[in-house]
Amino acid sequence: MTTRTDSPESLSRQAYRSLEELIVTLKLSPGSLVTERQLIDLSGHGRTPVREAIQRLEWQGLLAVRPRVGLLISEIDARDYRDIMAVRRRLEPLAASLVATHADDCQRERLIQCAAEMGTAAARTDILAFLAADKRFDEIVEEACPNQFLTSSLAPLQTHARRLWFSTSTIEGLQKSAELHLGVIRAMQQRNANEAAQATEQLLNQLGDLI
Repeated sequence: MTTRTDSPESLSRQAYRSLEELIVTLKLSPGSLVTERQLIDLSGHGRTPVREAIQRLEWQGLLAVRPRVGLLISEIDARDYRDIMAVRRRLEPLAASLVATHADDCQRERLIQCAAEMGTAAARTDILAFLAADKRFDEIVEEACPNQFLTSSLAPLQTHARRLWFSTSTIEGLQKSAELHLGVIRAMQQRNANEAAQATEQLLNQLGDLI
């Protein structure tokens, strides 16, 4: 009997998710210097997956490699956030409309589960649980959207926005965000492309009010 092992690609993705979460939740503080060894220990993954994750995080602008110094976690800049939201407002409603018409039944069920998790997190004022559900929501949208160029453009922007949202989050903002996400998911579940786009615009407008 053979034992199933994870592929290098899946390990790299796991390392990326782990390190991305540490950056988004400010456990790796903006402006701090860390070493590759520290990231290996924090993520629980080996050198090769972590190095691949570092490359991706650097490309996304979440950290910068400083030779002979270390890895610099990017600062949070409100000016960057305005630019990020300007692009998201253009692209994300289109992605939502495509998901509304192209998602399969399994993906729609997972979106409903995300809505339930967001509602529970908001009721418990559990910001970390909400962020985890929000990340799963974005991943399902990425999976269900048939335009990979659109979703690959959005993914790093969503991560940057999630980090700033976490740094400024309030109970009221958490509850409002959960409510607006529910509107988006409901429209996707009903296969209503126009409503999904409009609900996404409302969500992004609320997120844009953070600054």
